[in-house]
Amino acid sequence: MDYTAALAYLDAHIGAGMQPGLERIRMLVETMGSPHEGYPIIHVAGTNGKTSTTRISALLLLAHGLNAGTYISPHLEAVEERLGVLGRNATPEEFAQAVTDVAAFADILEERNEGVRFSYFELTTASAFAFFADQAVDAAVIEVGLGGRLDATNVVDADVAVLTGVDLEHTEYLGTTVEQIAVEKLAIAGPGSILVTGDLPEPVVEIAAATARDLGIEHRAYGRDFSVDARPAVRGWHMDIHGAETDYPDLLLPVHGRHQTHNAAVAVAAVEALLGRRLDEEAVGEAVASFTAPGRMEIVAREPLVMLDGAHNPGGFAALNRSLSEEFPTTRFVLVVGVMGDKDLEAMIGHISERVDAVVTTAASGERPLPASEVAARVAKIVQVPVEAGGDPWSALEVARQKAGSEGAVLVAGSIYVAGEIRRALKAAGAL
Repeated sequence: MDYTAALAYLDAHIGAGMQPGLERIRMLVETMGSPHEGYPIIHVAGTNGKTSTTRISALLLLAHGLNAGTYISPHLEAVEERLGVLGRNATPEEFAQAVTDVAAFADILEERNEGVRFSYFELTTASAFAFFADQAVDAAVIEVGLGGRLDATNVVDADVAVLTGVDLEHTEYLGTTVEQIAVEKLAIAGPGSILVTGDLPEPVVEIAAATARDLGIEHRAYGRDFSVDARPAVRGWHMDIHGAETDYPDLLLPVHGRHQTHNAAVAVAAVEALLGRRLDEEAVGEAVASFTAPGRMEIVAREPLVMLDGAHNPGGFAALNRSLSEEFPTTRFVLVVGVMGDKDLEAMIGHISERVDAVVTTAASGERPLPASEVAARVAKIVQVPVEAGGDPWSALEVARQKAGSEGAVLVAGSIYVAGEIRRALKAAGAL
């Protein structure tokens, strides 16, 4: 099938919904000949920072001469972004071939097994494994979709299991406390893995340590075994990463957000663990200097300044607010916000409300987003500034630009899908 047909095939499986559990994905990949085996894997879980940590880890592996594949979710602009190799996204043709390879087996299994219907995420996960096999990767870095224990990506036996951080999210699936959610996420660790954890709340640190003890595996923890010191630079950060194996001084990370320096430190620790040695200092410098973070505190226009950020939960908004306070302390924004229906909108807006002069609401396309009118009604109860229900994301951005004026600033946040739609529209207009 071609790219259009591959997209249609995946879209036809959206109706299967979210199906936590490993039985179907195991059946699929085993029927495919287990393309998820045969290369070392870093498996990345966490409430926030997963995609950045995954991408930096892959860049570090690439800088050390390894053909590293990546699997991330969700995508920002196009679904093929979920699959990567050699520091680039899969092409539409490569993505279509991977889906075609998976469909040949999925269709047979669905026909033979009554009641089996693979989900969109299970199919894209299997497509990533097919892509990795076709690209003959030396290693892979795989981002968890939701949680960890029952996520389709947990079909792999990771050599390094990473937990970037934990906050309340998806409580209907993962539990109602941070501790319960941590247990679900830490379940990606296995008897043969090394556990690497980022900056965690103290109760979660104890749970992670207990998990490692129970499994009899090594645990490398942020703040104890590795850390980072960071200083603001022009449009980025100067960093000294203190790895678990050695120090990597005077690095330049060319993105906004201090939290990205934490993600970089976690990635370095993960790759050290995978390779079992200290990394090459020059290679580390090259890898972090080449990192980009589309849709993460990304400035896409000026006059007015327009920043896109994919923050979509309270923890993400808290990190965003801290970063804005540090890097844009005097800037006030017109906020364009759209969220999915399962998000804690009030908690999210509470973190950013003091930084906005007006709010324009929107909704991404699809089935799950809250209508712009409902977002506006709820936001109006929280903030003391004008709130207007906008249309689609591009229209909402235009309204926000007018409100901000050429000397002002616009912040788009709440959903990676909203950020992606605006980014696509900017590209189509030749503005990005």
